[in-house]
Amino acid sequence: MGKKRCFLLVLFCLLFSFKAAAEVHVADAVITTGIENQMPVDKVEVYPADYGKLFCFTRIVGADQDTSVTHVWYYQDNELARVNLPIGSADWRTYSSKRFLPQWAGQWKVVVFSEDGRELKTISFALE
Repeated sequence: MGKKRCFLLVLFCLLFSFKAAAEVHVADAVITTGIENQMPVDKVEVYPADYGKLFCFTRIVGADQDTSVTHVWYYQDNELARVNLPIGSADWRTYSSKRFLPQWAGQWKVVVFSEDGRELKTISFALE
């Protein structure tokens, strides 16, 4: 009987862990020119292709345990940056940033992935 209880306890813990990870999602996500007081200052969909820097802000909700998300920055479907960001509570704001060169005009996107590799959100923007 002891082995059966131990097995059930382990199974319950695994299922609970999977359930907690499955509930993580992106509540808010924007590309912005700056972050103030842990909040985006604006929302960018098109930005001048010049020397500059943009931020990808995300608010992650639903984490019942320490986890992380990854921001992957793509320029015309080519990965240019990958940033792993820790998530420390059930409602967590975080961001990554990318510097740009004038010759990088075109379509961009940031894809947000969960710790287990699930795609949570895609934020598209353009440099012109």
